[in-house]
Amino acid sequence: MDEVKKITLLDKYILRQVIEMFIMGVAVFTSIIFASDTFITLIKQISLFGIPFKVALMMIILNLPQVIVMTIPMGVLLATVMTLNGLSLKSEITVMRACGIGLNRIAKPIFIFAVIMSLCSFVVNETIVPVMAKQAKDLALWSLGQKNIPEGKQNFVFKELNDGGSIKRLFYVGYCEDKVLHNITVLDTSKEGTIQVMQAEEGKTSPEGWGFQKGAMYTVGEDGKVLNTTLFDSSVVKFGLDMSKELNKNLAKEMNFVGLIKYLAKNSVDKKQMNTLKIELYDKIALPLTTVALVLIGVPLAITPPRVRYNRGFLFSILIIFAYYLIRALSISFGEAGTLPAFFGAWLPNIILTIMGALLYYKKVYTIE
Repeated sequence: MDEVKKITLLDKYILRQVIEMFIMGVAVFTSIIFASDTFITLIKQISLFGIPFKVALMMIILNLPQVIVMTIPMGVLLATVMTLNGLSLKSEITVMRACGIGLNRIAKPIFIFAVIMSLCSFVVNETIVPVMAKQAKDLALWSLGQKNIPEGKQNFVFKELNDGGSIKRLFYVGYCEDKVLHNITVLDTSKEGTIQVMQAEEGKTSPEGWGFQKGAMYTVGEDGKVLNTTLFDSSVVKFGLDMSKELNKNLAKEMNFVGLIKYLAKNSVDKKQMNTLKIELYDKIALPLTTVALVLIGVPLAITPPRVRYNRGFLFSILIIFAYYLIRALSISFGEAGTLPAFFGAWLPNIILTIMGALLYYKKVYTIE
């Protein structure tokens, strides 16, 4: 009973330090990402797409769970290395060894914590991230549409241009009231050889584009004859600044693992996009398991030799994280280009870390014991 109690106290002692350092690590790394990559994204959305600052900030907050999923492995690694390095410097690991407690037993609660954090990361990535990513995209499209609504104006014109600068669509609106357009006429020259004229009683913005209600569509040939007339209760038309291509880069983030499998099975996409989506699919499992792989390599590196009298845990954490994300960026790039199979594009960093970590861990355990 005394031995069981002693082991339980040891687990609590190690876990308390790991959890405290983990919370600090996640907060620090999340702040760094927000201050660099996320802030740049915020400025880009404001400058290129004209999204209001408050809306862009809300989109960034909605993407917070996605950032946390990325920082969980970093936080666990930092907590592992800093905790074990601190115990080593204070000779506590030496005392534990003298009491017959080996490295495997010392690292056991850390590995259990890493597995739990992997499961939490997977659950967040499967449940919260898709919902938040979809809301952020809808908010951006809604904001773009609202930006183009000239509230209170009468008898005004919108125009959508082709890449060459020529007019693609011309919109005439009678008046706008309460964010709703009334008495709309659209001249569409996007289809070669014909001109389409649409008339509608009213229209308003939506995440998919502009929705028009109660109208008619006339197709006019080059000779001026009406080729076709179509009546409609509702119709959606996209015009003006289009963010869909930019926002659809995160399409896979809006779906969970099962949803993305169904999407790939039902939709035909080009080879490059297929590679990207498959990498995202495999990464939904690979990324959470990165936590365990990083701990496997972090434990042996955290044990400081007796001659070293300074804490090198933070430096080791930064170097390992940098190496991991460098390998990750390269493998994903090669996977998207088709140089690597999509599976290895997502899993190669974990495979490399696991092999290196297993060798280092075995060597350290063998040396200590």
